[in-house]
Amino acid sequence: MTLRPVLVNVKALDDSAVGRFWGEALGWRITSQEAGATAAQPVGFDWLDPGTVRVDVIAVPEARTATKNRLHLDLATTSAAHQAELVARLKALGATPVDVGQGNVPWTVLADPEGNEFCVLEPREIYRDTGPIAAVVVDCADPRAMARFWDEAIDWTLHEVTDDQAVFRSAKGVGPYLEFLRTGVKTVPDRVHLDLLPGPGDDRAAEVARLRALGAADLDVGQGDVPWTCLTDPEGHEFCVLTQA
Repeated sequence: MTLRPVLVNVKALDDSAVGRFWGEALGWRITSQEAGATAAQPVGFDWLDPGTVRVDVIAVPEARTATKNRLHLDLATTSAAHQAELVARLKALGATPVDVGQGNVPWTVLADPEGNEFCVLEPREIYRDTGPIAAVVVDCADPRAMARFWDEAIDWTLHEVTDDQAVFRSAKGVGPYLEFLRTGVKTVPDRVHLDLLPGPGDDRAAEVARLRALGAADLDVGQGDVPWTCLTDPEGHEFCVLTQA
């Protein structure tokens, strides 16, 4: 079992514009190998690098609803000055401040040009070596249940689990964290989701069968005959299992 998160998949009306935003926001290279799909990835991106994720933006005809996404990115900063500079730069790129009920907090909540929320964090020691993405954050109702499923589903290490959060990171101790935070019950389809990649030599069908046995359910979003499998976790969060690159 070597499934690991490799992609943050974002749906957008204009994949090119949103992809460019995320490439410039993260300082990453923009690639587009097919119409309707734009990726932002680190220079030298390697599918086998245990600490690497990229952002894939996929064009869809449906506009985003006003409901907050259940998955968002937290961006890392190294100082108060860096946080302020990054927020200003992101606004210049087209990000807008949003209120998701955060109140008076030391981080800044923004949205990309199509309204997908993300946070620019104040400096935190735990994220000093993650790269530009500190964490991929998933809202959930029961972090302990999510910890049980995802600890078996992926090969990342579970660092912490409480009633309020479950925290994972690559077993190599590199790259961003994956965090499940208690916020409430999922009510609408996700605009943003994770894609998982099997390890070299692993069989996608066997991995999918294993996930189903853990509690994942099949998901039909009209994908048709594609080289990946769409599933949901026990709380209904969508994710895909890709074919080994």
